[in-house]
Amino acid sequence: MKAVVQRVTRGAVRVDEETVGTIGRGLVVLLGVLENDRDGDADRLAERTAKLRIFPDQEGKMNRSLLDTGGEALVVSQFTLAGDARRGHRPSFVKAAPPEKAEALYERFVAQVRALGVRVATGRFRAMMAVEIQGDGPVTILLDEPPEGAGP
Repeated sequence: MKAVVQRVTRGAVRVDEETVGTIGRGLVVLLGVLENDRDGDADRLAERTAKLRIFPDQEGKMNRSLLDTGGEALVVSQFTLAGDARRGHRPSFVKAAPPEKAEALYERFVAQVRALGVRVATGRFRAMMAVEIQGDGPVTILLDEPPEGAGP
């Protein structure tokens, strides 16, 4: 799984001009599911995301997590994160999980973040979405599960 995690002051997602998800201060998570991903990957990535210390403490150091701040999360499915553009100019998406598997793992990720006590809004799976991100910082982190370079 791959996630682009951005610290925000607000975020929203629209489908056909209808707002389907909105948050205040917290994280926008663009989530990509790969063909070899498993339930445990979704669980670990959800915990890593909720506990990612990228919010400032009293001294201005990035030392607080979404759980520490009571922030919210907007999770948007983003299959294009599985894209590989190392050869040529058109990305290949052969490493993306099939839609049924991807949706199940996306929903599992969302459920796990909620189970940790975070208010979560979502986009709509397999829909064309307009995502509004009002970045805070800007602070943007890339997460992989399993972490890049980790063994099998």
